[in-house]
Parts: sequence; C-alpha cells; structure tokens
Amino acid sequence: MRAPDAVARTIDAQSVSAQMDAASEAANRGDYPRALEIWGPLAHAGVARAQAHIGTCFAEGLGVEPDFVLAANWLTLSAEAGDPAGQRNLAALYFRGDGVKEDFRRAAALYRSAAEAGDGPAQDMLSWMLLEGEVIVHDYADARKWALAAAEQNIASSMTRLGMLYHNAIGVERDPALAVYWWRRGAERGDADGQAMLGAAYYLGAGVERHPRQALIWLLRAHAGASPLASRFLTAARSVLSDSEVAEAEQCAALPLPEPSS
Repeated sequence: MRAPDAVARTIDAQSVSAQMDAASEAANRGDYPRALEIWGPLAHAGVARAQAHIGTCFAEGLGVEPDFVLAANWLTLSAEAGDPAGQRNLAALYFRGDGVKEDFRRAAALYRSAAEAGDGPAQDMLSWMLLEGEVIVHDYADARKWALAAAEQNIASSMTRLGMLYHNAIGVERDPALAVYWWRRGAERGDADGQAMLGAAYYLGAGVERHPRQALIWLLRAHAGASPLASRFLTAARSVLSDSEVAEAEQCAALPLPEPSS
C-alpha cells in the first residue's frame, strides 16, 4: 500500500467515475472480488473513495478475509484525504477498537467530520452519541439537529430517535402527535424500534387514536425485526383482540411495508 501521490492528479476524472460506477455495480450484485479488482488500482493511485471501499471490505470480510489492521490503514488514508465514508468507517473501528486502539473521542471527531460533510449514517451515529452522552458530552439540541439532518437523508433510525425526543421531552416540549409522526416515518422504512413505538402508541391511544389491530400489526413487525421494545406490549395487544382479529393482524404484518409517508 502506498500513500496518495502525483499519480492521483493525473487520473482522468471521467475514467475514474466510470470505473467507480462499474465497481459499485459489481458490489451491488455481490461480486466483491470484481469490485476489488477495480478499486485496487484506483486506491493505490490515491482515489479516496476507492480507499474507503477497500478498507470497508477488509473490515467486513467482503471478497477478502477480514483484516482490521489493513482496514484501518486504508480507511486512514481515505479519512485523511477528507472522504466522508472513509471517516465514518474509520470512526467505527475506533469506536469498537478493531485494528486500532479504542478511542471514543477520536471516533466522535471522525463521525462529526463525516456528518458535517453530509454523510447520513455519520449524522445518525453522531446524533446517537450526543443523546447518550456516554463517550461525549450530552447536547440534546445538537443531537436533534443531526437526527433531523439524517432523517432528511431517509435514515430511519434517526426518525425513530426524533420520535423518542418528542415522546420523552428531551430538549423539546413533549408532543405525542409529533412523536407518532416520526415513529411512523421510521416504522414505514423498516426501523424495528420505530415499529414497536408506533404499535405501543396505537395500543395506548397516545398521540394517535387507539387502534388495537393496528397496534398488533406494528408490534408483530417490530418483534420480527428483533426490537426489544415490542415484547412489552405484544401480549397485551393480543389480549384485547378476538382470535380472528389476531389472525388478520398476523396476515397484515407479514405483507410488505406500506409506501412510506412523506
């Protein structure tokens, strides 16, 4: 592996774009060996996004044997070149202590850099860290800001988090209806915790009209998605419905998710 050099400046931008598109197509169909064949020369030539992809492949064992040290090396090159995906994935290594010494502050700084560059998953993670306050100082206003930014990029977990903020009055006035609005958006996009909270809201009639069958449908989806929040209401939701209503709810829960609301 070598650091970016003058070769990177001589690469034709149009050629790089075409090669990166071809690599993405290969990766999307699961052909990571082919994607790596394309990313490799580009990464050695200093293309930061290609370096980020190679680092991620080593971190996740995609087309290669997992190797966190190599992952960290490639992601460091990408991150130092300012690539948001490289910064975000390097942050994950520092957060877990994979291939590098665990360093939560370094992870938070990298997530913030990527978030400020517009990376949705980094915005989501930074929001979570600011809300939890375990490794960086609590900042509820900033947590909400980054959750909103991530939600605008269709990150479902941030939508659910915004619902929690309004439900628990964390840095905002309590607003059950707005909580349900955000839980619904997260739920419709497949976030299991959002589905659990939406189901609970329907069961309790909190922020939305009480609807036991809808409650069970969303709670069943949340349970299938392994949300630990679903079990608190699942039995109770079943108990208020007839056997036929439960069967109908189970059938509905097994169907594809409804079209997401705006």
